[in-house]
Amino acid sequence: MGLRILCAALALLCGGLYLWNWTLRRSLNSAVEQMKTLEEQGSRSKLRLEVPNTAAEALLDQINRLLELRQADQSRWQGRERELRRQIANISHDLRTPLTSILGYLQLLEGEELPLERRAEYLAIVAGRAKTLQTLITSFYDLSRLEGGEYPLERQKVDLRPVLSQLLAAFYGDFTQAGFEVEVELPDILPPVQADPGGVLRIFTNLLRNALDHGAGPLEICLRQEGERVAAVFANAAPGLEPEDVPQVFDRFFTADKMRTGRNTGLGLAIVKTLAQQMGGDVTAQGDAARFELKIFFPCWREWDRR
Repeated sequence: MGLRILCAALALLCGGLYLWNWTLRRSLNSAVEQMKTLEEQGSRSKLRLEVPNTAAEALLDQINRLLELRQADQSRWQGRERELRRQIANISHDLRTPLTSILGYLQLLEGEELPLERRAEYLAIVAGRAKTLQTLITSFYDLSRLEGGEYPLERQKVDLRPVLSQLLAAFYGDFTQAGFEVEVELPDILPPVQADPGGVLRIFTNLLRNALDHGAGPLEICLRQEGERVAAVFANAAPGLEPEDVPQVFDRFFTADKMRTGRNTGLGLAIVKTLAQQMGGDVTAQGDAARFELKIFFPCWREWDRR
C-alpha cells in the first residue's frame, strides 16, 4: 500500500512538473512571438507572460528595460537622421541660391553686345554673390570646428568697450547706407571680462551683420554690468519674426523667411551661441518683430580665474 501511494505521489509530482514546464515553455514561446511582433511593428509595448512565474518575470523585466533602451536609441537615431536630411536640404538650398545667381549673370556677361556699364553692374553682382557664398561656406566650416572642439579659444582679460567701439566705427558706412539709426550706450566704467579676444570680435561682428542682413532700424546697442557678468545687448526691429520663432533663432538653419526666398541660414547666431557658451558665457533672445533683443553674457574677469 505504501509503495502504491509513493508511486502515485511521484506520478502526480512528475505530472505537475511536466505541466509547469509545459506552461513555462508556452509562456516563453509566447514572449518570443511578442518580441518578433514588436520588432516588426516597432511597438513600445512590453513583453508579458501568460502564466505568472517569478524568475521568468524578473528575466522579462530586464529584457523590457533593454528593449526600452534600444527603442530610445532607435528613436534618437531616427531623429538625428531626419535632422541630418533637413540640414542637407537646407545647405543645398543655401549654396544653390548664390550659385544659380552667379551662373545666370555669367551667362548674361557672354553677350557680345552688352553695354560696358551693364557689364560692370553684372560683374559687381557676381562678386557680391561669390562673397556671400564664401561667407556661407566659411560659417559652415567654423561652426563644425566649434562643435567638434577644434576651434581654439583662450580666455583672457578683455575690455569689451574698445572692441565694440572700433567695430561700430568699421560698420558705420554699412549702417548709414542701410538707413539705420544706431543708438549706442557704452559706459566708461565697466569691468573687464574673461573671454577669447577673437571670439568676442566674432560674436559682435555676427550680431551687427545679423542686424544689417535681417533686421531694421533703429538699432540699440549697450553694455552693462549685471551682477558678476557683463551683458552686451543688441536690439532692433525684425520684420517677419513671429513670437514662436524666437526660441529657434539660434538654430543653425533657422530663418524667419519661411519660404527661404534668398535669405540664408541662421549660422551667424548659431556661432554666437556656441562661442559664448564655450567662453563660459550665455546668450538669450526675446521680443517680437517690433523689437527683437539679443543679450550676450560674459563672466567678469577675476584674477583667480587666470589660466
